[in-house]
Amino acid sequence: MGDVTTEGAVSGRTSSNAELDRSLSRLETYLVAQRFRGWDPYDALTSPLFRLPLLRSSKWIRIAAEQTLKRLPYNIRPLLGIKKGCNPVTLAFVLEASAYRAKTEPDRADVYRARANECLAALEVLRTDGYSGACWGYDFDWEARYGRLPAGTPTVVATGLVTNALFVAYRLLGLDRAFALCESAVKFVLQDLPRTPGEDGTFCWGYFPTDDQRVINATLKGARLCAQVHSVTHDEATLEAARNTVMYAVRQQRGDGSWPYAVGDRRAWVDNFHTAYVLDALDTYGRLTGDERVGAAVEKGWAFYRSSFFHEDRIPKYYSGKLLPVDATACAQSLVTLCRFGDVQTAIRVAEWTIAYQRRRHRVVKIPYMRWSSAYMYLGLSRVSHALAGHAAL
Repeated sequence: MGDVTTEGAVSGRTSSNAELDRSLSRLETYLVAQRFRGWDPYDALTSPLFRLPLLRSSKWIRIAAEQTLKRLPYNIRPLLGIKKGCNPVTLAFVLEASAYRAKTEPDRADVYRARANECLAALEVLRTDGYSGACWGYDFDWEARYGRLPAGTPTVVATGLVTNALFVAYRLLGLDRAFALCESAVKFVLQDLPRTPGEDGTFCWGYFPTDDQRVINATLKGARLCAQVHSVTHDEATLEAARNTVMYAVRQQRGDGSWPYAVGDRRAWVDNFHTAYVLDALDTYGRLTGDERVGAAVEKGWAFYRSSFFHEDRIPKYYSGKLLPVDATACAQSLVTLCRFGDVQTAIRVAEWTIAYQRRRHRVVKIPYMRWSSAYMYLGLSRVSHALAGHAAL
């Protein structure tokens, strides 16, 4: 991916945007050539080695393998027998990007509409069966301190990212099948995810069925989906659930405007893209419901995010207190969130600086992760292009 120049007006397509267009075109060509399949930072457990009894059963060996492979600057996945996978979130990013590009490039709208429908059809196939509504998980086993998730186990995070893309496709392209999946997914959120109660009727949704983690960005992805569906169906029970978990999250905001990743355990860190997820979800909820109670929290959170996570006003930081590591997901999500809050000029500067690899202290990781970097950056750059054409956030 090449650099992106930033001179010129925010509105309209000028020669100053040519490099952005070329970068998008090259990335699109790569994604299509790979058929949206690729490696993932967390795909270690797809190695045939983990079919062996000891490796299959040991939680800590599995976690160590995930973390080691994630941190290696060299790609040894082919040696471990790890094959490229098709992740529903990758397809969601391409779907959402295609909806933006169909509006930004009307002369190629038919191409992007066809690609959106292709991704939509694949997402219909990849949803996980056996739950109250449509839902999605990752295409690899995932071992964590707080639970073991076999491939396909639905989470509110994966489902929330997929349904957000589906809702954008519905709004921009009029794809009724996309909204039908959103409406179905609300049943998964409302009926299959456990709730940890807070004060005055508030609650936090679990990360996955049977889970009681209190992860702020995760529960807000469920709230965003409920608000999106309510904006069309006007179902009051759906709105009430969204409202109650949103107020739980608002009450967890710290004095400086930040949110911890999780409540009730040691994961109290604050990072770039999880903060961005919280802001995007709260802003969407506020826009769609008119609930003015979230306004102050969003304003305070945005001020923290904008002042804490951008070195030299162009380099997204993973954590607020230090520059490294610089991470592809943080870069891509920064583009989306900056555009949502109208800071398109900073988004352009971030796009100019960003290239599609992860940078870590003393070394550069050039492994072409599909979900984590390539497809995500395609979405981020597509959103910048959409904003440059004068289109506001949904």
